[in-house]
Amino acid sequence: MANGKFVPAAPLANVPEGDLIGIMIEGRSIVLYKLDGEVFATQGLCTHGHAELAGGYVEGDLVQCPMHGGTFDIRTGKAVGDPCTVDLQVLPVKIEGDQILVAFEPEA
Repeated sequence: MANGKFVPAAPLANVPEGDLIGIMIEGRSIVLYKLDGEVFATQGLCTHGHAELAGGYVEGDLVQCPMHGGTFDIRTGKAVGDPCTVDLQVLPVKIEGDQILVAFEPEA
């Protein structure tokens, strides 16, 4: 992410292992996940039905959309289960102390 800036997202302790939380950062819906101690972030809206993924479920390395049950690989954003065919945007994450920071491109 060449021009993205890292912004505070949430305390690390707020993201349960093997689960997700939804947050808003600068007016954008983001979902944070923790898998095997590693934190990931994706866009918050499903690419198929525009449902909030924060209402979905984590199953292994996949997040399932609550609207139509489509799934995405959390680590890569790849759409892997019907009816989803468009990948999620995965955002860069870094940890500073006990804080999760997420980077994204500024909106034009």
